[in-house]
Amino acid sequence: MTNSLSPSLARRIALAAQGFGRPRPAVVGTRQLNAAIERAEVLQIDSVNVFERSHYLPLFARLGAYDKQALDRLTFRPGRYIEYWGHEATVMPVESWPLFRWRMDAFRARSLTDPDSWANANGPFLDWLRCELADKGPLAASEIEHDANRRTGPWWGWSDVKIGLETLFRWGEIVSAGRSGFERRYALATQILPQSILDRDVSRGDAIRELVRKGAAAHGVGTLDDIADYFRLPLADAKTAVAELEDAGDLVPVTVPGWMRGTQPRQAWLASTARRPRSIKADALLSPFDPVVWARPRAERLFGFHYRIEIYTPKHKRVHGYYVLPVLLDDTIAARVDLKNDRQAKTLRVQAAWLEPGAPPDTADRLAALITETARWQGADQVTVADRGTLSGGLASALRVAVGPDGDNSP
Repeated sequence: MTNSLSPSLARRIALAAQGFGRPRPAVVGTRQLNAAIERAEVLQIDSVNVFERSHYLPLFARLGAYDKQALDRLTFRPGRYIEYWGHEATVMPVESWPLFRWRMDAFRARSLTDPDSWANANGPFLDWLRCELADKGPLAASEIEHDANRRTGPWWGWSDVKIGLETLFRWGEIVSAGRSGFERRYALATQILPQSILDRDVSRGDAIRELVRKGAAAHGVGTLDDIADYFRLPLADAKTAVAELEDAGDLVPVTVPGWMRGTQPRQAWLASTARRPRSIKADALLSPFDPVVWARPRAERLFGFHYRIEIYTPKHKRVHGYYVLPVLLDDTIAARVDLKNDRQAKTLRVQAAWLEPGAPPDTADRLAALITETARWQGADQVTVADRGTLSGGLASALRVAVGPDGDNSP
């Protein structure tokens, strides 16, 4: 028999699985950071820095203000965490790295079986990079001296050195040895990883089953698409793993009214370890790459929230702004704000603020408190609010600042 969960309970289960609803610690230290990372399993990395780099934001959303340098020491130095393509580019516990060997093997096979691939055309150069890292590593791409270390286009045009390093990184031959600034440093896997991790051999089936278990636990409740997407798993393999985990009692089949595929209810699964909170208390800004909203169809299903990031949309075609963050109040996405951290002026600029349907009546006041906390965390001395969006006036009043002209100067 398949159980039914109400949409509100499903939403609370999903948020609790991500660490929301817990009392914020008075002081955020290493223990709290570790617990939050390991509950989410991954922190997605993105280079956009108009407000704050994305991997810092999920922990701020769950824990409140913390020392970003403490997170850098944990995640951007070899040790407890490693970078790899978990969801997209992500930080993950180093123990999870062997679970992706099948993906590394697939990347390698795809490159080497294509006679026109860059890897096939540059085999000797890849050998040279291996030797260079063995002799001098860890190294950032910019530290490798070679005629091929020149960009071939605008800022996103990688040099052959960078392409080669990222190729070997995808294959698992080299790993991240941390970052300097935000630039990744590379080393041979044997130079960084413990022998126990290097020796761990997990079959594709076992690895995908474990990743499905982890993804389901991080979701709390989700459809097959949701669970497979958490680690970007092949849908057919994830389906097999879900069935095995259901047989083992780790996943419980459920339905949620309103979760539909066409005219049919969608099958979903509840992690057997999931909490079922009666309420969720939360005041949080969500990164566009937070697991709560990174799968846009799931965000629509859970919250009735249509969300598209508009960074790559021409300015005159943007609806809500350049770098827009959903605002979570309790178990509702109540607003969205376009933020810019003007570091030179020490000013947090709210370039637009929009109220969402169903927002609680105190949304402006709660968002004002959250924006004030955010400004302090970012080292900003003041907040400005541009006259754009249905919530801009109310937010400015709650902050007791003037509403200014359109402040969207983002690219």
